[in-house]
Amino acid sequence: MEQQTTGYIHVHEETVHRVNEIMPGEEELFDLAELFKIFGDSTRIRILYVLFESDMCVCGIAELLGMTQSAISHQLQVLKKAKLVKYRREGKTIFYSLADGHVRTILDQGMEHITE
Repeated sequence: MEQQTTGYIHVHEETVHRVNEIMPGEEELFDLAELFKIFGDSTRIRILYVLFESDMCVCGIAELLGMTQSAISHQLQVLKKAKLVKYRREGKTIFYSLADGHVRTILDQGMEHITE
């Protein structure tokens, strides 16, 4: 059913209402945008790909990526805060791993999209 609404021509009221009902709230959309910002850094993406293959300590990741331990630690803190990685302690060594399967899914979907 087409109706005119102030400022909009041919707005389909039923469709607009239906979509508005299922739209996530502003806070959820903000959180989602913040999550995607995390994926906007190639160093963080590289770290996540390393952790796909194996749990690893900061020194191992740093060596593998040719970066300083300080730089890797900083990026791991960002990833940990975003709940994308988790850690466990074995003696004095902390090992990082992917937080869950969602992380792999997000990156796999992104990779599939860019390689189509």
